Amino acid sequence: MKLYFTRHGKTEWNEQRRFQGMNGDSPLLSSSFAQIRALGRHLQDVPFAAVYSSPSQRARQTAQGIVSQWQNQIPIYYDASLKEMGYGKLEGKSIDQMQEKYGKTLTNMRHHLDLYDASVFNGETVAAMLERMVKTITHTSEQYDAPVLFVGHGTSLTAAIQFLAGKDLPDLRKMGGLRNNSLSILETKGKKNPYELTLWNDTSFLP
Repeated sequence: MKLYFTRHGKTEWNEQRRFQGMNGDSPLLSSSFAQIRALGRHLQDVPFAAVYSSPSQRARQTAQGIVSQWQNQIPIYYDASLKEMGYGKLEGKSIDQMQEKYGKTLTNMRHHLDLYDASVFNGETVAAMLERMVKTITHTSEQYDAPVLFVGHGTSLTAAIQFLAGKDLPDLRKMGGLRNNSLSILETKGKKNPYELTLWNDTSFLP
């Protein structure tokens, strides 16, 4: 059983270096649609049973753009449990400005999730984010025998994939964060742990 994962296309706020998070959202860049279609073509021969996506606009449009490149009509299901981690009062703010103000806390968010204190921003805890993500991914994988594609976000998908691959909390960011429109794959036998990470953050197919 193979589980495929991709992060949404690059957005205006990504370009402007602003936090998006669970509730923040911004339009995809016009250049992102060509990359989304390239990912769709790269995956067109995979016999997917379904696509599960965050309902945030940037993920929704990414999922739709990928599926538009496939001959078979594959259903897309939108699940709020796949949203980005909630950043609280950071959402919409400049990353660089907030880094100057909350340097240590934001460094922990990016590199040491075991040390990150979400209460500083009234944000979502790492534990809560992981619980909803992992529960949804594992429950979904139990329903299918064919591959499933998940479309989500940088922080939450990175953490969930690495956690399912057996990494401990301090190591969830050791391999870096997911790039936009990258492809990662987990494989599992018997639809349960352990999950094996067989592809990570691949963008070789993008124009």
